[in-house]
Amino acid sequence: MKSVFYSALKISKMGCVMAIMLFGSLLNGRQAVAQDTLSKYILTPKPGPAPQINGPKVFGVRPGHPVLFTIPATGVRPMTFTATNLPKGVKLDSETGRLSGRIEKPGDYQVTLTAKNKIGKTSRPFKICVGETIALTPPMGWNSWNIYASKVTQDLVLANAKVMAKSGLIDHGWSYMYIDDVWQGKRGGKYHAIMPDSTSFPDMQSLVDNVHNLGLKIGIYSTPWTESYGHHVGGSSMNPEGTFTPVKENIPRNKKLLPYKIGDYVFVNNDVKQYATWGFDYIKYDWNPIEYPETKLMYDALRASGRDIVFSLSNSTPFNSIGELSTVSNCWRTGGDIRDEWKSLKSRLFTQDKWAPYAKPGHWNDPDMMVVGYVGWGKGIRPTKLTADEQYTHMSAWCLMSVPLLLGCDLTKLDDFTLSLLTNDEVIALNQDPLGKQATVISNQGEAGVMAKDLEDGSKAVGLFNPGDSGVQKVVVKWSDLGIKGKYIVRDLWRQKDLGTFDGEFSANVNVHGVVLVTLRKAK
Repeated sequence: MKSVFYSALKISKMGCVMAIMLFGSLLNGRQAVAQDTLSKYILTPKPGPAPQINGPKVFGVRPGHPVLFTIPATGVRPMTFTATNLPKGVKLDSETGRLSGRIEKPGDYQVTLTAKNKIGKTSRPFKICVGETIALTPPMGWNSWNIYASKVTQDLVLANAKVMAKSGLIDHGWSYMYIDDVWQGKRGGKYHAIMPDSTSFPDMQSLVDNVHNLGLKIGIYSTPWTESYGHHVGGSSMNPEGTFTPVKENIPRNKKLLPYKIGDYVFVNNDVKQYATWGFDYIKYDWNPIEYPETKLMYDALRASGRDIVFSLSNSTPFNSIGELSTVSNCWRTGGDIRDEWKSLKSRLFTQDKWAPYAKPGHWNDPDMMVVGYVGWGKGIRPTKLTADEQYTHMSAWCLMSVPLLLGCDLTKLDDFTLSLLTNDEVIALNQDPLGKQATVISNQGEAGVMAKDLEDGSKAVGLFNPGDSGVQKVVVKWSDLGIKGKYIVRDLWRQKDLGTFDGEFSANVNVHGVVLVTLRKAK
């Protein structure tokens, strides 16, 4: 089938469009099936043997804080990395491609990265911004909740981290391993902070060190409540000792009912000192309603920690407060928890525009984690219920909107289809674009619609979506809706192929719950 498709591409510009329609029709109407049967729906070409540097083109770090960045690069190994114009205080490991050290002097440093193997070499500009803003592109990583929920353990986190590194995901920019709720034990230690449950996390320091040694970063969960959603100790208490007895029954998630309240004694500074001592790089702060005083208190503690710890708010951030909350956080959930069902995914597609003005480098809207691959929420590992088309829509929309990409799947069961979905560098580049724009809806066409945004290089990124249930639908993107005129080269990002030069508009037949994801660049 693949050879037929690419033969059609060579015929003509019209043949390109017809080939997309034909190929897409093969996916249409399919029901969710086991992930290991989806290999025939793979669209992403495999990386070549020559070196290619991927991932973000910009990196933010605060003055004097540790630098931890692994250059994402595909190609045959071994590979040698070099860099020119590195700022004072930073060194590059030539074998692993890891940048480390500290930069004391604020400013923007323009660096050139080079990767070389036996096939060839490539270079790429890379900007290091030393200042107050971190997370200059949306975080990309993994979260434990949608697969393990309350059954997460140290061994499971490390097992997934090893796959993140060895599968090649790290070579495409995936970097964070994030422990969600229920890691918590009792208070203690040097800072009288929350210590891990020794039965599930016997050595947190070892876990953090092991993840860092893989070239990855690691995140942790906290809440200002006395008790977390998972009924573990929170960041406050009703007594000065910080002792805690969990409520055994399943209490409704209502802030007016115990145990979901903020206690009289707050231990935020204690806990953050411990997180920083362990070496955490990311924190999810989870409660409802999210309010400014608690957010600012945690922000200040993180800023004083001596580490760059990405600060993510969860869940259902109140929109009427986002202007204030966004100034003291890096990411914020725009709604409730996602599920691996089309209804849940669809509710996040054309509904995020009002949040777009608050998205910019260092500050990102978050419609929640990704539900591709094998999920389970601690109730048994199973394939996602999303079809292939729905998973393409999921990844395309999240990348267009430049939101955090946090995988909620079991990486130890990473199949070929899921790996292809998560390693398309042209698609990921939309998410990691330095301009940091969030795509918005520019056209509604019945049940279908078009989302688009500007990219740093002057091109346009466009998604033609069909969220409806009525069958394949023709979707049109008009140049007038994009504010452009003239001839543009349209490129299919999933197949990494130019489709031809178009003037005035581009259209494609889009599958039920599917997408056609393209860029438009000015023709010479």
